[in-house]
Amino acid sequence: MSEAFAMSAGSGAPVARPPLPPFDEAGARQKVQAAEDAWNSRDPERVALAYSADSVWRNRDTFLTGRAEIVAFLRQKWAREVEYALRKELWSYAGNRIAVRFQYECRDGEGQWWRSYGNELWEFDELGLMRRREAGIHDVRIGEGERRIFGARGEEERDALIPLR
Repeated sequence: MSEAFAMSAGSGAPVARPPLPPFDEAGARQKVQAAEDAWNSRDPERVALAYSADSVWRNRDTFLTGRAEIVAFLRQKWAREVEYALRKELWSYAGNRIAVRFQYECRDGEGQWWRSYGNELWEFDELGLMRRREAGIHDVRIGEGERRIFGARGEEERDALIPLR
C-alpha cells in the first residue's frame, strides 16, 4: 500500500481533493478527467484516494463499502481485464453531484476484446471525496480491428466526445 494511501485511509485527517463542491462546469470537467486519468493508471491505491473512507459503490451487481473493498475490487478487476483503457465524458452536474458516461475496452484471458458502455452517478462530500458511486455497465464483444481506445487519452483528445457506437 502506498504511503499516501495509508496516511489518508488511516487515522490521519482526510485530505481534500479539489475541486470542491458545489461544482461549476470547469470543476466538474476537472473531476471527470482526474477520474479517467486515475482509472487508466490501473493503480487501485491511487484510484481509492478519490473516495471517502466510507464510500459506497454499486458497480453492476456488486456492492462495496470503504476504500479497502474498493482496492480489492479494482485489483481483481484489472487482473482479469487486460489492457484496460477508459474514456469518461461529463454528462451533467449540480451541487455536489456529477453524472458521467463512459466506455472502456479490454481483453479477457482468452484474448477476446470487449467494449463496455456505462453511466455513473457520483456524489461528493465537502472535501471533494466521492462518497457514493453507482455504475450501470453493459459489455459488447468486439474484434481487435474494432478497437478505438488505446491507452490513456492524450492532451489533443481532452474533451473529445465519446462516440455512441
